[in-house]
Amino acid sequence: MGFLDFIFGNKKRHIETYLKNGAVILDVRTLQEWNDGHIENSIHIPLDELPNRIKDIIQLGKPVIACCESGVRSARATKFLNLKNIDAVNGGGWKSLKNRL
Repeated sequence: MGFLDFIFGNKKRHIETYLKNGAVILDVRTLQEWNDGHIENSIHIPLDELPNRIKDIIQLGKPVIACCESGVRSARATKFLNLKNIDAVNGGGWKSLKNRL
């Protein structure tokens, strides 16, 4: 097993654990990006709206897997959610996450 396999294999197992624990997928891309395609049954809250909609996430009472186009915005969303004591992980780009589901 190479170094990259070690890193990405751990991420895949981490996401699988979140899914087994009932996690919701939170897509933080823009509405236009969302309309161009998204993961079925995911929740859409653009990153810039997240602070105003934090109560919506808290009310879910579930862990969160954040995704976006490349993983950059979802990393920011994950950090924000963790600071609000919400169990969240960065799922990276939505297309690669979709392929892992």
